[in-house]
Amino acid sequence: MEKVFKLDDIAEYNTINNHETLHPLVTVIDFSKSKPWSWPVDKNIQSIKVNYGLYCIVLKEIKCGDLKYGCSFYDYQEGTLVFISPGQMVEIENFGENFQPKGYALLFHPEFIYGTSIGRHMQDYSFFGYQSNEALHLSERERKIVLDCFSKIQYELEHTIDKHSKRLIISNIETFLNYCIRFYDRQFITRDNAHKGILERFENLLNEYYQSDKPQVIGLPSVAWCADELNLSANYFGDLIKKETGKTAHEYIQSKIIDVAKERIFDQSKSVNQIAYELGFKYPQHFSRLFKQRVGQSPNEYRMLN
Repeated sequence: MEKVFKLDDIAEYNTINNHETLHPLVTVIDFSKSKPWSWPVDKNIQSIKVNYGLYCIVLKEIKCGDLKYGCSFYDYQEGTLVFISPGQMVEIENFGENFQPKGYALLFHPEFIYGTSIGRHMQDYSFFGYQSNEALHLSERERKIVLDCFSKIQYELEHTIDKHSKRLIISNIETFLNYCIRFYDRQFITRDNAHKGILERFENLLNEYYQSDKPQVIGLPSVAWCADELNLSANYFGDLIKKETGKTAHEYIQSKIIDVAKERIFDQSKSVNQIAYELGFKYPQHFSRLFKQRVGQSPNEYRMLN
């Protein structure tokens, strides 16, 4: 049996964690000051699902149960940042009785960032679309930077609200998120063991795809399909491939399609239209357009010249 909560109110989250509401749309929580958590009295409840209507970034410093996010359990480490965006569901299992959480959280309502620089560029912070097992693992120095950002936001929340308040809070949230981009860039490099072989597996996946009948059945391989086959979120997979190759995952897939096309074009027994369908294109003209964009010649011109 599971229980589902809808969490889209800052004041409600503050109340749960014994924290004063200083601003209706933003909060910074120090979990060490929260009341101890305990599992619901009803022992038939095996898990609790929380449907978030807020942006939530949690710095976990102690394990508090088995955190399930999507279909995966959280690859937990102390000193780890978890990013949750509105509409996402988090499942918590078995955190026991009278458990005192530790760590910090920053939450802000989507309405707070509308019309701001963050609101206009929220899509740049792709880690909000990562799975929980792709969370950000911090060094001690990075952790201090995160806590400093949280401290500055908390300072502004405690300061008497004036005409500068929102701009300064937004600025500090943006600074924090930009640091997280830097930290993820570092993680793509330093967590080499976790990422080792992904590019090779991606290449093998595409090779196997075009040695099967999948293009005729499924169509062109999408970034989402490839990421799913590699057990990664589409955002994390795309960012990782970009860091490794300098190309987006979509561009990498297109390059593979063109390489396969160049080989098949030499088969004089097949028309360009047949080759297009074999590659997974629904419309041959889309294949011809892509080929000319990438090669500088139409498929027929390439065939004749070579």
